[in-house]
Order: sequence, then C-alpha cells, then structure tokens
Amino acid sequence: MVLSVARKFLFVLPLGVLLLWVPRASAILTIEITQSLGTGMPIAIVPFGVTGTAKLPEDVAAVIEADLARSGRFTALARKDFLSTPRAPGEVNFKDWRLVKAEALVIGNVQQLAPGRFQVDFRLYDVFKETQLAGYQYVVGADLLRMVGHQIADVIHEKLTGEPGAFNTRVAYVTKESAARGGVVFKLQIADSDGYNPTTILSSAEPIMSPAWSPDGTQLAYVSFEQKRPVLYAQNVIYGSRTKIAEFRGINSAPAWSPDGTRLALVLSKDGNAEIYVMTLADKSLRRLTQHPAIDTEPAWSPDGRHIVFTSDRSGPPQIFRMRSDGGAVERLTFEGSYNARASYSPDGSQLTLVTRVGGRYHAAIFDLKRSALQVLTDTELDESPTFAPNGRIILYATAHRGRGVLASVSADGRVRQLLKLQEGDVREPSWSPFNRQLQPTQGVKQ
Repeated sequence: MVLSVARKFLFVLPLGVLLLWVPRASAILTIEITQSLGTGMPIAIVPFGVTGTAKLPEDVAAVIEADLARSGRFTALARKDFLSTPRAPGEVNFKDWRLVKAEALVIGNVQQLAPGRFQVDFRLYDVFKETQLAGYQYVVGADLLRMVGHQIADVIHEKLTGEPGAFNTRVAYVTKESAARGGVVFKLQIADSDGYNPTTILSSAEPIMSPAWSPDGTQLAYVSFEQKRPVLYAQNVIYGSRTKIAEFRGINSAPAWSPDGTRLALVLSKDGNAEIYVMTLADKSLRRLTQHPAIDTEPAWSPDGRHIVFTSDRSGPPQIFRMRSDGGAVERLTFEGSYNARASYSPDGSQLTLVTRVGGRYHAAIFDLKRSALQVLTDTELDESPTFAPNGRIILYATAHRGRGVLASVSADGRVRQLLKLQEGDVREPSWSPFNRQLQPTQGVKQ
C-alpha cells in the first residue's frame, strides 16, 4: 500500500517495547542482477595474486568486479576467456587483452604481512594505449579487505568515467522480521553498498521509519514508535548514542538534513495539520514553511540548500511541489500522471527521483527539472522510497517481490536492475549514505 509518510503515521499502530541498541550483524542482503544490457566498457579484472597465505578471507578482485558490474557503466569479461593471468607489471601482454576485446585491465596482489594484516597492490591499465592509469598500495587488517575492494572500484570508476564511484559507501534500511517468541521485530540497519557487513543500529517491537543520513555520514535521523507515538531521533551510527529531536503532539515525521547539517526539515501536526517545518538543531528553534489545509509531507533539500521539494495533495492527488528553504511561494513541479510522491534530489541538483503511478502500478522514476520530463525506470509494481547514490549513478528503492518487501536498485540510465533480498523478513525504507569513508593508500605504485 503506497501512502505518504503523513498518512502512514495516521494509520500505523504501535506494537510493543523497545529493545537495546546492539551493533551486531544480521542477515546479509543478497544481490540478484535481474537486467543488464551489457553495453558498458569491457574491463578485465584478473584474480589477484596471493603471497604469504594459503587462503584469503576476501576475494578482493571479486568485490571489484561485482561493484563495477552493478554500476551499469562496465561489462566485466568472463575469467574463463582470459588468455593469461598477470599479477605484476612485467607479466602483462597487452595483445592478450586486445584479443578478448578488453579496453581496461586490472591486476593486483595481496601479501600477508602478519597474521590478520595484508598489503594490497593494484594497477589499472588502458589496454589500447598500453599505459597505467592508476596504481595504489593499501595496508589493512583482514576486516578491511572488502572496503579496499570497494575503494579500488571507486578509483577505477573515476579514472575511466571521470565521475566518482560510490561503492565505498553504506546504505541504511529498516527490516521487519519474526521475533523468536512470537510477534515481529523492526530493525534499523546499515550495511555496505553491496549489502555486506550489516550492523543493527536499533531493534524494536515498534515500527521504525524514515531513516535519513546526516551530510557527514555520522548520524541517522529516524522516527520510532517505541513510546506508542511517533518520536523523531538522531542517532550516532558508531556509538549508538541518540538525541530526541521532536516529540510534539500528533505527527513527528519525515526528517531531512540540510546540506550543511545544521538544520532538519520535518513534518509536524502540532498545530492541527501536517505541515513542513525547519528546525535549527543548535537550539531546537522551529520555522513553519507551509500554510495550507492539505497534507504537506516528505521534504527534501536541494544540494545547494536553497530549495525544498515536498509531496502535497493540495491540488488533488499527491504531486511534487517546491519552495525556497526560507519560505515563500510554492511552485508545483509535476503534472504528468495522477500520483507523484517521495521526491529527492540528485547530487548535482538537476534531477529528482520519485515514485509515480502508471496504470495502478507504482514505479521509481526520474524527473528532469530543466525539461520537466518524467522517465519511469522500473517495471516493478509497488516501489517506494527511492534514493540516489551519492554520485547520482544508481537509485536504490524499496519494492514488493513475491509477497515480500525487498530493496532494488536501478542504474540512472535504466540499463541495470538488481534485487537485494533478505533470507527472511521484509526490508524497506532505504537511505544511501554520503561519501564519508576513505582509506588512505600507503603509497602509489608505478609501472
């Protein structure tokens, strides 16, 4: 059932009691590519060499390959077609890679320096120019080998496309699972962008909704019903400490951080109707932005902080509207279709991603702000909560699949689609983190 956030709060009933915050792992989101047109740049990622250990805890090359395949910008060549498997620069024969039609080549080596400590070297080559485009060395613990793979994929993406990759980022989401003693448990979780390394930030027998990352990636704002009513919190994702942001009478919902992290846009009904406010976090002062008898909800800031888009039924069925973040006149943006909701900006501010209804089905879509053009990206039926990757190249959203809530992603050009599924339970309310995790290479490596 697709409803605005405000309407959800009007109908959801609290169910139980709060459980303690515990940073424990939970079920991994498994990724299934459901569509790939295979038209990206052909790239060969050779299995990395291994020095000093019989078996690695992670296959770094496989992490890189999976990341690049998910982006829709690359086609990873099958390893069975490789004519050679170089591990060092002197072993590279560029003719071998031209024969298999590779345009780029990645090689590397992992060396065990001590128990649980590894040195990872990689090189990226332009096959036709026979030149090295990038090369770095990382020294990390075993627990960071996947992160190294994600960061190498980011480097490759940027070198070959001119745009930063977003693989070394995280996603937040809410799961609903069966509890051990009956009933259900809701969990606010974060995981790597590929679904690995999940951590539970909050567990509750009550609904948890609308997680939103702070711009520095250290906090999540969200709504919890643990007090039998919606209360808005901000929680540190590392230590678990949290601050109560809003607990006014009625609805407290739909938090959205300003780009500078000093303010939150939120929806309150403390004055009788669901309206959009902006809270200055330093002193909790409020400024009301909307003044309308309709329901205004789901605010989202423009990247420059000058505007806020939101969903409203002031013109009939829900549509997307825009206003200045300091208040003022309201402008309707969407006119195509009878239902458009849950909009958020692309990182460059040129597009919105939103949910649109077509023939009774709800799809993730992109709205071009300059051309006022709407493009449907998915063929699923019940999409919710679309969110851009911080580089704007992938959109993550919630949908229904075989009677369960799952996450799905689609490249911004619609060429690659994937499902991210839990083994048990439902997963909803995705939110993609900003760029906030960087491993500094020990040094660059030369040809």
